[in-house]
Amino acid sequence: MINSRNIAQASAQAYVDQGLRQYMLKVYNYMAGGLCATALVAYLIANTSAIKLFFTLSANGTIGMSGLAWLALLAPFIMIFAFNWVINRGTLAQVQGVYWGYAALMGAALAPVFIAYTGSSVTRIFLITAAMFGGMSIYGYTTRKDLTSMGSFMMMGLWGIIIAMIVNIFLKSPGLYYALSILSVIVFTGLTAYDTQKIRAIYAEGDTTDMSSRKAISGALALYMDFINLFLALLRLFGDRR
Repeated sequence: MINSRNIAQASAQAYVDQGLRQYMLKVYNYMAGGLCATALVAYLIANTSAIKLFFTLSANGTIGMSGLAWLALLAPFIMIFAFNWVINRGTLAQVQGVYWGYAALMGAALAPVFIAYTGSSVTRIFLITAAMFGGMSIYGYTTRKDLTSMGSFMMMGLWGIIIAMIVNIFLKSPGLYYALSILSVIVFTGLTAYDTQKIRAIYAEGDTTDMSSRKAISGALALYMDFINLFLALLRLFGDRR
């Protein structure tokens, strides 16, 4: 005789699994949309006269970054703080607006990349990044191993990379530059798995539509940044400059 309690538990588990799949699909859809927005903005700027606004030419013929280029480079960092505020206090529409704004600003910041590297190189590295990201994200979603300790270690490594990159602005060491790129690949590969597991863990069956969407957008932003930084690190290592 079939136990009615077992049937009820199985039905509840199936409902949760279906809700989790829909939630994770929403996360990946937001992330993919953000990447598309970034790529579109970067492509449009790089292939129009607007790219000239990002560079200055000194009297001795040296090419440098303009004030607009520095603004585009720093704006995404400012938007992160805005996102952290809005995710807790703003409306869902504001959260979505900041997310799409961040993706667009990142596209403006990355526009010079389309100038520095060949188109075939950018495409090749993007596909490699997508394969690595997809594999690690699947691992983070399916593994039963707790990745918290690994995630904490990777976050410490990330702060170390940031500090070393700031120092290297003044040192201008090619060896340190490539070493940091290799470390960045390792760190963001690990963070992809960790963030995926964390995003799955914060899912709750009883969340309202508003709360579920906020969580999905927050998770999408974390994975978006993992993807972008992994892509840039691989591009620095294996990209073909013009």
